[in-house]
Amino acid sequence: MHLLAVLFAFFFLTTTTLTAADSAPADDSPPIDGISFRYVESNGITMRIAEAGTGPTVLMAHGFPESWFSWRHQLKALAAAGFHAVAPDMRGYGLTSAPAEPEQYLLDILAADMVGILDALNVEQAHMAGHDWGSPVASHTVVRYPDRFKSLTLMSVPYGPRAPSPPMAGMKQRVGDNFFYMLYHNEPGGVAEAEYDANAREFLYSIYQSPTSPRKPPEITDPKRAAGGWLPRMGEPLGLPDWLSQAELDYYVGQFERSGFRGGVNYYRNFDGNWEASADITNPVIQVPTLFLAGEQDMVIGGANADQIRSRMGPMVPNLTIKLIPNIGHWVQQEAATDTNSAFLDFLDGLSQ
Repeated sequence: MHLLAVLFAFFFLTTTTLTAADSAPADDSPPIDGISFRYVESNGITMRIAEAGTGPTVLMAHGFPESWFSWRHQLKALAAAGFHAVAPDMRGYGLTSAPAEPEQYLLDILAADMVGILDALNVEQAHMAGHDWGSPVASHTVVRYPDRFKSLTLMSVPYGPRAPSPPMAGMKQRVGDNFFYMLYHNEPGGVAEAEYDANAREFLYSIYQSPTSPRKPPEITDPKRAAGGWLPRMGEPLGLPDWLSQAELDYYVGQFERSGFRGGVNYYRNFDGNWEASADITNPVIQVPTLFLAGEQDMVIGGANADQIRSRMGPMVPNLTIKLIPNIGHWVQQEAATDTNSAFLDFLDGLSQ
């Protein structure tokens, strides 16, 4: 779903709005045995974190439109392998605080959220991982706080150098009057989250699919933005993919029916702000051992092979391991949980804990 998402390479205070966490249900409990919830204060907000296991800490940041639940397979596998796995609902999601203002979702603030979790857990150093939007959050966190992390795992979105100019103008120039979801998320009036909030189940059902998932023809084929929003352009799926059960989709839907989509969409409203804020990073090179993992059919990497990805990332990430999983799309840690867990654990086991 992430057309042109290679633009993520250009990425590089808080309010007291605690609506989600303040109204946490008394029966809030994870739907998976062996995983527990905890609420922690981090960087001025309340965050719900899912935890499993004991040992070296692995902190995992999810993307859009996701949840701690996106890491359900990794939480269990890491715990079984002797790690303390931690997956928060990111700022704006689930039962974590959701400030309304877009500027509360700058990468600097999101990175401080991650380090604040470690502080709340009394963890001096951790392994950092991220998928989709969690990937730039993870890489930015490691760049900003290099002494707090032993390794970095990026899923789906590669790390790259800071763009030479603010990215929004470049996006608009490339796309023109055509629909592009990143620009749609930046339109005034909250039109994107209004569409998703009104159709939470249909939106999540449509987006949580594999590249080969069969679909009905889309209602809108006109590429112009004026023709409509995102959902009718996707084409209704003909069923759930084999990696997502009805109960799992129901859990996701329940989380977003509670929190809404505004927090997640707000991440997209800071492209230029993140670009400006990163100007003071004097050493953007990531020195810790880093794994880049993605499905070969993930639209974010646009068909790039391992050599092409290494050519792009290598100058910025000298200690880089790359793993591409054949026939897998964007939701790699869910679509290919066994292969993802194997690559992730092989990488971590190869490090001195």
